[in-house]
Amino acid sequence: MNREKNIFNSITDLERYLNDRLQRPLPGLSSQLKMSVRPVSAFINDQGKSRPAWPAAVLVLFYPHQEDIYLVLIKRSGQVRHHQHQISFPGGQQEENESLEQAAIREAEEEINVDPARVKLVGRLTPLYIEISKYCLYPMVAITDLRPDFRPNPQEVTEIIELPLAHLLDSKNRKEEWQWLRGQTVLVPFFEFNGYRIWGATAMVLAELIDLLNEKEKPAGLADHRNLS
Repeated sequence: MNREKNIFNSITDLERYLNDRLQRPLPGLSSQLKMSVRPVSAFINDQGKSRPAWPAAVLVLFYPHQEDIYLVLIKRSGQVRHHQHQISFPGGQQEENESLEQAAIREAEEEINVDPARVKLVGRLTPLYIEISKYCLYPMVAITDLRPDFRPNPQEVTEIIELPLAHLLDSKNRKEEWQWLRGQTVLVPFFEFNGYRIWGATAMVLAELIDLLNEKEKPAGLADHRNLS
């Protein structure tokens, strides 16, 4: 069992909270930018873009495991078109005649063998435009009541990363370091887990998720005032 603090008693408790909270205004870009590289971010909100972005959907999937709550990430292979060898959520580009929700679930099934019949979608997080790949990323939040029988598709995924929610919510696991990136020195925030550095668009999505989940321990009036201001 993970010894770090978890503010949710069970996967049912988390599902109930998300079903309610995702119906209300989201923290949005201000939360995402907490984990953006600085001083110049390659990840910006899609609002106001004159060129249409390619829509892509990812599955932010929570599940119970070892008396705790986890979410799943993947390390992409070197054979995929974009973001080779990077840590991300399962997901990919939306295909014709499918919804974003359907795209996220289809990709999770293809990449890591998630059973669509067991996935319960509970809402969306804020879309995020990714300049380097020209995608607008739509995070779909979902719950499953059993840990999936994860099997990576070797053409797309080299590793499956099972991240405890309690670890993610512990602020001491947020780090930053200077890196040479795209021709300049930038400060890169990241989440550290078992030697992995989770950064970029994935970290920005997680940043909004963390702020949203941490509202559970705050007075309702304070959370609502912040999100509506």
